[in-house]
Amino acid sequence: MTQKKYTIQNTPFVVPTTDGKVIKEHFGLATDGNSQISIAHMKAPAGWSEPFQTPEFDEYTFIISGKKQFIIENETIILEAGQSIKIKKNTRVQYSNPFTEVCEYIAICTPAFSINLAKRDH
Repeated sequence: MTQKKYTIQNTPFVVPTTDGKVIKEHFGLATDGNSQISIAHMKAPAGWSEPFQTPEFDEYTFIISGKKQFIIENETIILEAGQSIKIKKNTRVQYSNPFTEVCEYIAICTPAFSINLAKRDH
């Protein structure tokens, strides 16, 4: 019997949160143990924000709908639907949605996201 050369993800890992953000990891450490890459479908509610962090992974974000604010080092950037960004590892960044509608996006991290590698400020 030959092994399948693909994996369809129908049951992503839903990351527990306390801030209203919905995180569904399709591939990565929590889902399939992959430490090289993580791919997650996110929904950040209006008014959401998280602490500054200096992650030890590159993070790519593609905005599906709504808007998302990034404070990268000391520069504020706002992305809208259809735009994407790559933020290099060891860059201080804060993610937020100070707007009035939900922001839906895809986040890809290399190596895979882990809370230890995120290096969030306390």
